[in-house]
Amino acid sequence: MGILSSLYTGVSGLTAQGEALGVIGDNIANANTIGFKASRAEFQDIISKNLKGILGGNQIGRGVKIGAVNPILVQGNVDATEKVTDLAISGDGYYKVKGSDGESFTRDGSFHFDREGYLVTNDNQKVQGFMTDEKGNILNKMADIKFPRALIPAKGSTELKLDLNLDSRVEPTKKFNIDDPYSTSHYSTGVEMYDSQGNKHLVQFFFNKVADRKWEYKGLCDGKEVTGGEEGKMAQVVAGTLDFTVDGKLEKQEVTDSSFNFMGGALQNQKIKMNFGDDIASGGKGLDGTKQYGKGSDLISWHQDGAGAGTITGLSFNDEGVLTAVYSNGQAADLAQIALAKFENPEALFKVGNNRLKESRDSGGPSMGAPGAAGRGKIYAKSLERSTVDLATEFVNMIQNQRGFQANAKTITTTDELLNEIIQLKR
Repeated sequence: MGILSSLYTGVSGLTAQGEALGVIGDNIANANTIGFKASRAEFQDIISKNLKGILGGNQIGRGVKIGAVNPILVQGNVDATEKVTDLAISGDGYYKVKGSDGESFTRDGSFHFDREGYLVTNDNQKVQGFMTDEKGNILNKMADIKFPRALIPAKGSTELKLDLNLDSRVEPTKKFNIDDPYSTSHYSTGVEMYDSQGNKHLVQFFFNKVADRKWEYKGLCDGKEVTGGEEGKMAQVVAGTLDFTVDGKLEKQEVTDSSFNFMGGALQNQKIKMNFGDDIASGGKGLDGTKQYGKGSDLISWHQDGAGAGTITGLSFNDEGVLTAVYSNGQAADLAQIALAKFENPEALFKVGNNRLKESRDSGGPSMGAPGAAGRGKIYAKSLERSTVDLATEFVNMIQNQRGFQANAKTITTTDELLNEIIQLKR
């Protein structure tokens, strides 16, 4: 009987509208969930009854069903925070995390370091990233992001670079005396270096002009720090010569003696390159580094590549997702870079709870890469992406679905009244 079909049509409407209200309720409940994407229930009609076969038209609908519940993947607001490990994605990427249930993905960047030093989510999933080599270069090698808690090893200096100006106006009248270096040199300055055990040593450099456009230098350390040295006296660890062109450029640099031998069990005859600039004799242009001009002698800049042992005193992320550690010895080093995943069909990712999603058959596999590459999005440090739920929109949708639910209920009550009239015919 045709009138009975309206009952089932009304029931299908009640079911669909009720499920849609469940979707809206879930959106509202997650209005403050970090990285949450609001979903939308999408309706489909149920196959209709044909009155004239395949001729088309003249069909009676059988009701409605939920065809899909799809997330609306729009960008959420990015709010600044003060927490170092808070990260937000602006774009289409997802963080990759690992735990007891395997790999999953999330937009929730509220991370922290656990007691073992791993960067983890609030449900203890380990965040994945690209590792670095000893020089801080990012490698295409993915692993759990972790900072080392152990004492980092010392590094002996291998190069001393000095950029000076040596006054061309001085006369080559002084003869250097190691027992009275300051008054027997034309210019002196000091730089620091490290031996193989990370002990810091001050090297005093003394420069003497020996001829026009030619200088000699001596590098001296406190005798008590040098093997075979005497306390209270200076000991020579390096010596050499510098030659300049007529226009003051560095023509040639030469080391005539090198004996970096420090006490305390440090490596003897430590190899340290003396670098005063790109001298012409070595293929340079003589423009970068030490020069001889008619201006007071001065140390412009200096650099050495050694460091003492140290521990981590601070950690921070930059806007490229690179984790940098600052050590107690004044050094800084990149430890890892956050890895982001991109999917061809992110709407099909499977929700597993705790703000995490898993790869599904329809989502396709994750394309892993660095932030900012191939549309994966940019990382914002000390920030979090808020939920995309718009409460005003959700309440409007709630009213619409509520009225739809009431209308379908009215269909059932009206049909019930008609059936009651049929029953009354017997009387």
